[in-house]
Amino acid sequence: MIHALAIHAPALMAESTLVHLSPVDLVIIVFYFALVLAIGLYLKEQANTGEDFFMAGREMTAWVAGLAFLSANLGSLELMGWAGNAYKYGILAAHWYWIGAIPAMLFLALVMMPFYHICRTHSVPGYLKLRFGESSRTLSAICFAFMTVLMSGINMYAMAVVMRVVLGWDIHFSIWVSSITVAIYVALGGLRSAIFNEVLQFFLIWAGALLIPILGLVEAGGWNSLKARILQNLTEQHVANAGAYTHLWSTLGEFGKNPMGINWVGIVFGLGAVISMGYWTTDFLVVQRVLSAKDLRSAKLAPIIGAAFKMMVPFIVILPGLLGLALLRDPAGHLLRLVPADVAWSDSGQLQGLHSFDEVLPLMLARYCGPGLLGLGITALIAGFMSGMAGNVSAFATVWTYDIYGALINKNASDESKVKMGRWCTLLGVGVSIGTAYLVMQAQSIMDYVQALFSFFIAPLFGTVLLGMLWKRATPKGGFWGLFAGTLSSIGMWAWVKVNPDAVKYVALSPHAQDQAQNMFRALWCWVVCVLVTVAVSLITKPKPDAELTGLVYGMTAIPHEEHVSVFHRPVFWAVVVGVAFVILQIIFW
Repeated sequence: MIHALAIHAPALMAESTLVHLSPVDLVIIVFYFALVLAIGLYLKEQANTGEDFFMAGREMTAWVAGLAFLSANLGSLELMGWAGNAYKYGILAAHWYWIGAIPAMLFLALVMMPFYHICRTHSVPGYLKLRFGESSRTLSAICFAFMTVLMSGINMYAMAVVMRVVLGWDIHFSIWVSSITVAIYVALGGLRSAIFNEVLQFFLIWAGALLIPILGLVEAGGWNSLKARILQNLTEQHVANAGAYTHLWSTLGEFGKNPMGINWVGIVFGLGAVISMGYWTTDFLVVQRVLSAKDLRSAKLAPIIGAAFKMMVPFIVILPGLLGLALLRDPAGHLLRLVPADVAWSDSGQLQGLHSFDEVLPLMLARYCGPGLLGLGITALIAGFMSGMAGNVSAFATVWTYDIYGALINKNASDESKVKMGRWCTLLGVGVSIGTAYLVMQAQSIMDYVQALFSFFIAPLFGTVLLGMLWKRATPKGGFWGLFAGTLSSIGMWAWVKVNPDAVKYVALSPHAQDQAQNMFRALWCWVVCVLVTVAVSLITKPKPDAELTGLVYGMTAIPHEEHVSVFHRPVFWAVVVGVAFVILQIIFW
């Protein structure tokens, strides 16, 4: 694999920055920080009730909710993490944007949104309470709160990497400045502040990040020339499966034929059917944005709008990683080889000036951007960081307030006290996240870390929610024990491989499986465990009466229809259009 054969290139500005900011760049960055704080102050007066603070008043249009839905997943985690994974695994990383997103987003829009919209729940754990009872809600809420705290530190780490590469800022300084800003504006305006900033960040990211793929493709001489350069560079470095780095599906027939060590079963079922469906339909971080839509039609259109833009995101995220494989060089003109994060952040790695996979995007940004453009690019990354932090923090605040504080600690809490609790736990969540930022440095890349968390918490949760919505015979005890067994089995498989690396051939079906492949198969197996345990326990325990399942189970609920509109305004029509475009992309990059 590429990281195993990494060349310890000459130190690349180990004690100095690659570039220096001009006054214009500084003005752009300072203006952005001032703008998001102003948004928080302006919206503070519109976040006085629980519905306003946590759900943005449920008055967002389809376009605003759809862009916020996508932007909540397009933070620094996405920009830097998947660019780094594209450098590490090649174009296989694009699967997480296409088969790992589009089908699930369309499924959320057409199948699951009616349930979320009808029961008007504040969270996915809130739905589990209605469907399975308090025990399932509590378990999922605790797991979700734990996951968001672990994940929010990723954005801090990613921002610190940007500042280290481009600005030379101290890692501790950059973490505290950014986290304090996020804490202030989310605590002031709640979800409404987060959503407005996410829409702003959406346009900033596209404006700033588009520079790299456009200028990079021009330098490489086009897509075909880029593929040839990647093949030549990797072949010269004796990297195994060098030709597989630019093929999406054709190398997935065998585990050992691609740099990820995975086959089509792991991609289609582990990623497409479990991780993807679980994330896009049950992760409250993104579902919360769609729940803010003003009506059912807007709620169904929002994920479809997000899916249309999602298909284009690899152009600004995956392509920079591929360009790094072909073009990235050190000041001496030698081809630069990046290394795993744990190697780059080690004492010896710091002394040698090594850079990790996760740094490919800021390195490419520094390569192409001059005064003004650099400020715009850095602002786009800062916006991504702010969006990711805001999304995790606002989701954590909502689940904690409604599903832990309101359900277990103070069942008679007033609406005013819930808003106060939401603001205080926003600050607490940011504080705890600062500590978790340092955990990310121990992983090979930030996306390996994130997908491992998804396999622990998201995959089994999807099994529970899916059975709850589609099978009326699923019982409260079945839901709880299925979720518990699925979560425990995933963590157990992860620990088994850590203790005994040879166990990877059982968990991921191949000794060639890299971290990401292990995550996909672990998610698949724990989902199967969750479903089997839920079914088994449900068959021997008493289900809820049919009357209690109205509005919660497919077939037991009168699904409302949107108002009569022309075919071009119907969610189903645009879902079909997006689906056809998705299939065409798979064929083009086969």
